[in-house]
Amino acid sequence: MNDECRPRPVVDPDIAEADRALLTGSPERLVPASAPAPPRPRLSPATAAARLVWIPAFALFYGVLPGGWLRLFFIASLDHDELLGDAARWGRLPVLAMMLTPALQIALILLGWPEVAAALAGISFAGWVLGALRHVREPAAARAARDHHGRYLLAADFDRPAARLLARAQHAVDAVLGSQAHGAGLLDAVNNRVVLPRQEWAIAEALAEHTRLRRERAAMRPERLSESVRALLEPQDRALALSVRSVTLRIEALEGYARRAREADDAYHESRVIQALPEQNARYRDLLAGTAGDAMAGAEIRGMAEDAHRAETALRDRVAVALRAGQDLVVPPALDDTTPHGTTPDGAAA
Repeated sequence: MNDECRPRPVVDPDIAEADRALLTGSPERLVPASAPAPPRPRLSPATAAARLVWIPAFALFYGVLPGGWLRLFFIASLDHDELLGDAARWGRLPVLAMMLTPALQIALILLGWPEVAAALAGISFAGWVLGALRHVREPAAARAARDHHGRYLLAADFDRPAARLLARAQHAVDAVLGSQAHGAGLLDAVNNRVVLPRQEWAIAEALAEHTRLRRERAAMRPERLSESVRALLEPQDRALALSVRSVTLRIEALEGYARRAREADDAYHESRVIQALPEQNARYRDLLAGTAGDAMAGAEIRGMAEDAHRAETALRDRVAVALRAGQDLVVPPALDDTTPHGTTPDGAAA
């Protein structure tokens, strides 16, 4: 499957925004809905024993002892460009703490306050232990991938026909959301950001179900079935074909909306050219006045003004057409999530 026909992951828009960001930001952690959900991570005895030694040693080295300074001097001895190396990825506060805590402890001891220095060392040790524990726990993206398994769909959840249709829908959605008309607020921006992701998810769900049904049919080995049994399966084939056609019509509606958005983009570009006309007209008028006289200049300028008015009218018309196309994007009842896939209109199993 080439990249043009390979759809990107689709996430249920009803998932909380923070978790959606985790899922889309770590696609390598996602597991296809057609595969078992990822299991909870289990801590092996060897890993637990290693952490019992490593975490306190880590906290002691950086939280109590001058580990930050030792690291700095070691890297500086290698003539490394970045003296703190990977420590910068921990953030400013941990780096400052590991550099300043030993100096403060020494200062407190010299001032005759060893108890305060010991308390500071204890607080620093506990803070680094907690930081290490947060680092070794299950990543938030892995947890989100497990908790929301089945509410996101990957390329592996679609066969080739379904993947091609989903890619078409995604290209149409991207064309609308990436259009200049959308960015300039000429289209219904709120409706686009709410409705289009739901359209994409509804289409993806339907196409994933089509893929499951086709894979189940292939597993039946139809060539080994008798004519009478294959006749019993024909209503299912008709139901699937009707559903595929319905989803295809929805995708074609999205593509029509994308075409209208592109037309609105052209009109928007023309409008920006028109906005620059008054200043340009003044320059051209001066040019004509100096070469052909004021009468000719006035006629030329009036012609330009009429052209600008016609272009502005065309812009309004194209934007209105695009807005109507966007408002027509509603979820047909036949493809609503409450209707089980693979059933006939009267509710009987296909």
